[in-house]
Amino acid sequence: MPQSVSSPMPPASRAARAPRSGPPTAAQMRGLRRRDPVLARAMGRVAPLPEFPIRADADSHFHSLAKAIVHQQLSTKAAGTIHRRVRSLSAGRRFPSPPEILELPDAHLRGAGLSRAKTIAIKDLATKTLDGSLGLRTISRRPDEEVIEVLTRVRGIGVWSAQMFLLFRLGRQDVMAGGDLGLQEGLRILDGLPERPGPKELESRAEVWAPLRSVASWVLWRLVSA
Repeated sequence: MPQSVSSPMPPASRAARAPRSGPPTAAQMRGLRRRDPVLARAMGRVAPLPEFPIRADADSHFHSLAKAIVHQQLSTKAAGTIHRRVRSLSAGRRFPSPPEILELPDAHLRGAGLSRAKTIAIKDLATKTLDGSLGLRTISRRPDEEVIEVLTRVRGIGVWSAQMFLLFRLGRQDVMAGGDLGLQEGLRILDGLPERPGPKELESRAEVWAPLRSVASWVLWRLVSA
């Protein structure tokens, strides 16, 4: 089946530099605690912030994004089962590469448990990975806003999925997904609010946590799961 080809992404502008990635420094963490004593107390009650980026050495950016598509709107157990079935479609028992994904009949992917929409999305991701329009080889050097704009060109990848890629794959330090229900609930617990706040309220409250909003995100998620 013929695939449309898009123009490769232009080189990242020198003026638009990628934000800092990786673990925050001790001085940054002290500054965050000083700016928000309420968050500081919560930080003492939850599991430590994991080192960013969280990824297996064998993972590629393509696999990370494809896995995010597989996991959408599914329990961890169900998504894990489907992910393993898709891996079994590859001769090497690893997640299929972009060329392999495009060669697989839709019926095989559907048979592994992917919905029609997710099958289309993963094939679109494979196409855009191969034609260079996502620029995955250099995406770690691009600013957050540009990464989100590029990734959301893929069917099935929205702003939230792109933000999770920034946080957990690229290890960006200042990500706050205002639309994440878990973060909203975490803020309700943190501040003792009677109701769960909306995206705008969460984003406004999170301004004091910049440039370490990823750290605050981790704390809010842990408050919910505690």
